[in-house]
Order: sequence, then C-alpha cells, then structure tokens
Amino acid sequence: MTKHALTRRQYLAAAGAGALALGLNAPRRAAAAETVRQGYQTNIWGMPTYYLMKSGYLEKHGISAQDFAVPSGNITMQQMVAGQVDLGTYAGPSFIIGNVKGGIVAIAVIEHVGKTARITARKDLNITKVEQLRGKRIANLTGSSVGNDLVDVVLPHYGLHKGDYQEIRMNVNDMVAALAAKTVDAMVNVEPYNVIAVADGIGSDLLDFSQFDKMPVFMAATAEMVEKRPDVIVAYLKAWLDAAKDFKNDQKKVNDVIYAFYASKGYKMSADTFTTAMSRVEVNPGFPDLKSYMQQQAEILIQNKTIKTVPDWSKALRPDFMEKAKAGA
Repeated sequence: MTKHALTRRQYLAAAGAGALALGLNAPRRAAAAETVRQGYQTNIWGMPTYYLMKSGYLEKHGISAQDFAVPSGNITMQQMVAGQVDLGTYAGPSFIIGNVKGGIVAIAVIEHVGKTARITARKDLNITKVEQLRGKRIANLTGSSVGNDLVDVVLPHYGLHKGDYQEIRMNVNDMVAALAAKTVDAMVNVEPYNVIAVADGIGSDLLDFSQFDKMPVFMAATAEMVEKRPDVIVAYLKAWLDAAKDFKNDQKKVNDVIYAFYASKGYKMSADTFTTAMSRVEVNPGFPDLKSYMQQQAEILIQNKTIKTVPDWSKALRPDFMEKAKAGA
C-alpha cells in the first residue's frame, strides 16, 4: 500500500463527509404543502374565506387549499359530516347541528354577520313592517342558520308563527329573481343579495338580524382533522391572522378581490352597492367566550326538536388552536 492509499474505513469516512458537505451546500427542496379541503359559501359570509384562499397567506404558512363552493354554509356542514370537506364556516345553529351529527369542532370565530342577514320585501307591495308578512310567501333557505333564526326567533318576536305565512324553500342565490318574478313576496337572505334587490328597485329592506343575534360565524374543522392534523390547524389560523390585517388596514385590496369574484359570476352591482354589502361584515378572527350564547342557541334547537342533546362545549369549542396561532404569530 502506498502512502497515498486509503484504508476501507478511511474511504467510507471521507465519502460520508463529502456527502454531508454536499447536502449542506445543496439547495433544500421545499416541503410539500399540506392540502386542506376548504368549504365556503358564495354569499358574503364566505367571502372572507374566499379572500384568504386568494391572498397567498395559506401558501406562506405551507398550506394549499382545495375549495368547495356552495350557496349556503349549512351545505358545507353536511359535506363535513359526510367527510367530504375538512374546514368550513357557518353560524351557531348550523354548527351545533353539525357537532351533534358529526362531531364537528369550532376552531375560531371568523366574523359577525348579523347585519348581513335581512328580511327584504317586494318593493311594489309597500310593506313597511314585519307584521305585514302575515299570509305572505317568504323565500327562506330552510335549515340554514338564518332560516332557523327567522322561524325560531325573528318572526315570533312580531307575533308570526309557522302557519301564519307560507315558507318557500329556496337557495339564496335564486331569491332576487323570485322577487323580480313576483313568485314570492319577501325573502330572508344575506348579502349581497339584499343590497342588489334594493339597488335594482326590486326590494325594500325591513330589518336586519343584528338586534336579535349578532351571528358569530365559526370556522369549524372535522373531528378527524382535529385529531390527526392539529399543527396544520394552527398554521391555517396563522394565515387567518395575516388576512385579518388586510381587512383592518387595506379594505380596498380586500374589496377588489371579492368584487372580482361576483363580477366573474355575472352579478351586476356598482362598487358603491358592493361596498355597502361588505360594510355589514365584521371580520375579526379570534375566539371570544360564546358558551352562554351557544347554550341558548342549542336550547332553541332542542325546543324545536331539531336536535336531541346539547353539545359538550369543552369538546365542541376549541379556542386553544387560536391561542397557539396568536402565540406563534
């Protein structure tokens, strides 16, 4: 053996060191993005989530979203119960039903939308009071949170109970056309459909729901996601905290993205009309203490035999994910 020759042990050690050096100097491959199946409704309640998916903040936190658009959040809830979607937004009643039926878990409160839920009557009927809806045909998305609030809380406040009016089951995105065709006399709907009806001279606003219910909208996750991908949930909520800054500091940027969505779907409304609709959404991701509020909502659903049991709030409401997101933001 010459003095330049290497023993087998020396050769393997040198080769290993070389490989290590190459590994340290080589560009790192980006980690694969975690894919989440995101449900959202195409009314104004779902638009903060739509903005989140278009903002780039999910990608910033290593998440890729596969979107599932539906007319109303209660449909997203049903998809989640069936295991077809991982995440979605809806108000208290739909969340409670989803928890009882499928163990869905609330991971954040994204927004308050009581001002967006409204009763709008046909303008030509000159209806100015809710009491005047007695005997009228009211378009309602039966089973939705707004629909439940209408039947269980709002109309009874004015002395109107089931049987005092004709409830016409209808998707929210079909209601303005029904008003225009005079096949219904009023609609309970959410923005931007109410503001479109008013701007087009078809409808007149009677009231919004905020005096009865501020309507917190929850971001919910399936039980499977909570159990198996808690770190993804925290990263996802960090993206929401980034998006919230745009809603607070750059509303024009937000509005431009969402306005483009409605324009792409063929909705014709002025920028001022759209701005009015967006002003009725209060976006502030967090997790306030809502146990008392949710208990009241659950008791209404039990009274009306929609559910049989009250959720275990310690399992149904999980503020700890948002707390971790804020701590690591």
